[in-house]
Amino acid sequence: MNPGLGRGVDAKLAKRAAFANTNSVGGPASPPLPAQPAPAPTTSPLHFLRLRLASSRSVTPDTQHDHQRSLKRFNVCEDCPVFDGLYEFCQTYAGASVGAAVKLNKGTYDIAINWSGGLHHAKKCEASGFCYVNDIVLAILELLKKHERVLYIDIDIHHGDGVEEAFYTTDRVMTVSFHKFGDYFPGTGHIRDIGYARGKHYAVNVPLDDGIDDESYHSLFKPIIAKVMEVFQPGAVVLQCGADSLSGDRLGCFNLSVKGHAECVRYVRSFNVPLLMLGGGGYTIRNVARCWCYETGVALGIELDNKVPEHEYSGYFGPDYNIHVAPSNMENKNSQHSLNDIRVQVLENLSQLQHVPSVQFQERPPDTEFPEADEDEEDLDERNDPGYYMEMDDSNHADTTCKSLDHIQDEKANMDVEPELMGQGSPKKVNEIVKGVEAITVAMPSSSKVFGENSVIADEQSSRKGQQEEMNRIYGEKL
Repeated sequence: MNPGLGRGVDAKLAKRAAFANTNSVGGPASPPLPAQPAPAPTTSPLHFLRLRLASSRSVTPDTQHDHQRSLKRFNVCEDCPVFDGLYEFCQTYAGASVGAAVKLNKGTYDIAINWSGGLHHAKKCEASGFCYVNDIVLAILELLKKHERVLYIDIDIHHGDGVEEAFYTTDRVMTVSFHKFGDYFPGTGHIRDIGYARGKHYAVNVPLDDGIDDESYHSLFKPIIAKVMEVFQPGAVVLQCGADSLSGDRLGCFNLSVKGHAECVRYVRSFNVPLLMLGGGGYTIRNVARCWCYETGVALGIELDNKVPEHEYSGYFGPDYNIHVAPSNMENKNSQHSLNDIRVQVLENLSQLQHVPSVQFQERPPDTEFPEADEDEEDLDERNDPGYYMEMDDSNHADTTCKSLDHIQDEKANMDVEPELMGQGSPKKVNEIVKGVEAITVAMPSSSKVFGENSVIADEQSSRKGQQEEMNRIYGEKL
């Protein structure tokens, strides 16, 4: 079975995943922020991204046979299947990662989390391993607008090939991947793959074998990351927390516990560098939820109770209802000798970096702008309701319409005070007001990005009908 196929299950969970931002180390949690869809790109270093998104926007499972040529061109087939809502899915998880990077750049938060992101296999010209758009690359590009250097760390069981390939020839991004290597998807990530040209020694690969446990994993992770932080001194860190490296994963073959996996998060957090935490793989869904729940607590500096509180999905965590699951007794094929050899070789490669790379003065790309919501006035309990965003959109629509009608009533009051205006010129003025109302209605935020153009047309027709009836009531025969 192709390891990428399992991501289809993860995608359904990812659609419901929250985009959360947390405050600085030890600080209280900030309210989760809804993911803003990423705008369709006009220019990008990933120049095929625009074409790939355009092809996915019009294709559905029912129409995919009419788009075979473009789908094959971008490898949207087999382990990257077409499904309903594909375009919106890519827009949402990529927008969440870019939005998180924007928050870090502005200094609004020190740690940002997007568990629906981390799709590290996508390339500039193709989808791969159920990764359609590489949100990690887009987030790093955003972080590079402010930070001279960005560090990427990948603890997914699969090699982070898409991210490494994107930054293989630059010294501004260092990629560090701890992964299963050998006869395993995607088949890349040899220890001798260290980057090229200016990027030489800025790609770090730590190839591992089946059954690695917490102690063995940390014996490599901590000294390597410590050395990386010393020689590279990043301004921001992106940590891909793929949970398929946990013990008992349906497609994985490592033997990490939830605590062992989260210890990597805790260690990276200890350096007090702006941190973007992303999701990734994970095919035993209940363990993915356990892991990312616990790691959210680690990011907040909170030690969670082992018992899973009762909720509507409690049945998935039976029979013990614990967050932590004991590792299995599988054989650890990583000998102490092989671990020592890997550690020595990686640290030796890092020692080739004699100084922290600098960045020449250049024109700074413009900041990515997302519409800002008033977070203080939002009711978090209401936002847990699946229909919240639809209702919020409808309320915005109603508020704007009410304001427009109030404006019309004010105009009528002025006309009552000056009767001479009710002559030949008044219909023209009323028509101007009507056009203004229609313009406001068209410009209002709508649910078109989620529910399609048909719902927008229905909303506009209903709104205009209501406005016309209200104006008829106000003006009577004068219209």
